Amino acid sequence: MNEQKEIEFEADRILRLFSNSGAKIVQPAILQQADTLLDLYGEDIRARAYVTSDPFNGEMMLRPDFTVPIVKKHMNDLMGDETARYAYCGKVFRRQERNSDRASEYLQVGYEIFDRADVVKSDTDAFCIIKKALGDLPLRIVTGDIGILMAAVSGLKTTDRRKKALLRHIWRPKRFITTLENFTNDLSLSIERFDGFDEETSFGKHAKEIGLRSKSEITKRIENLLLDGKAAPISTKERGVINSLLNIGDKCPQALIQLKALLPDMPALKIAIEKFERRLAALDKANVDLSVIDFEISYGRTSMEYYDGFVFGFYSENNINLPPIATGGRYDALTKQIGKGREIPAVGGVVRPDLILQSKGLADHDLALCSLKATIN
Repeated sequence: MNEQKEIEFEADRILRLFSNSGAKIVQPAILQQADTLLDLYGEDIRARAYVTSDPFNGEMMLRPDFTVPIVKKHMNDLMGDETARYAYCGKVFRRQERNSDRASEYLQVGYEIFDRADVVKSDTDAFCIIKKALGDLPLRIVTGDIGILMAAVSGLKTTDRRKKALLRHIWRPKRFITTLENFTNDLSLSIERFDGFDEETSFGKHAKEIGLRSKSEITKRIENLLLDGKAAPISTKERGVINSLLNIGDKCPQALIQLKALLPDMPALKIAIEKFERRLAALDKANVDLSVIDFEISYGRTSMEYYDGFVFGFYSENNINLPPIATGGRYDALTKQIGKGREIPAVGGVVRPDLILQSKGLADHDLALCSLKATIN
């Protein structure tokens, strides 16, 4: 059996597992409307999407993933029962850098859950079915919860405008830190140059627009800067809590202890941490060994911008240079954005069958070497 056939056979095995677990098999089109979907992806995916122009349908793109098209279909087709489970298999397409050893097109097999009844159970089901698909591969498992960081930002004693700015940059870690530092400093001195600003007198009647921003955009930006300058800085104490939160990286049980230690200084974390604790209990009940699973508060922040809660990734221990074999997470806000206000809690994950085979191949190779050494000795 050639390599491509082996990958397809592995993909079919996983798809059948997902289907037998109660998921309906769906197949979104390879060509998707770029103008409606591209902004829903993070910067990384937007930069790597294959985009083309169609004389009848406008700007189109080769699907870079399945989740967004499936959410769009589910929210648009919503008639009666909003609860659903979907499975799918097919190629996704992402441009790579020159001389990259990563594939520009590859098979994904995925599983998505839309269910309002019990989000912790849905998180557990999604994680466990993906884990089951990977069998007994030697894996490093990493989890995170973007919802905890979002709760921390929402709990800051600062203006709504500043909170929105920080929430917007959660998926851009460097920009997030820079913005947080700016809001921790006293900005009143830096905006003195705008005192007495008036659009008409400042621009003059005959001033020409030579930059990329219009007069109204510049005016709005200055008004926002003036508002920021009047706001009290974020306290050093709250900044310290955010820093402590960002530095959490441990096995799940230890991470829970560290998170609870932050509650006296930031009570706004209580609900998010309680949900995290319930999820750990559900995973433990499902016979998941939490002592070997890593938890990093920032995990998932540089991938898909639509993840806003529980996130997870499975990595080969046989080859640390491989991309993640499987990833997934919760994306409730995406359903609200696509559903134009209607929100259905949703979570899912994807598996790459080609990477499973690569990891298996390395494991078999290592086993053969061990057997050979034992025979020689």
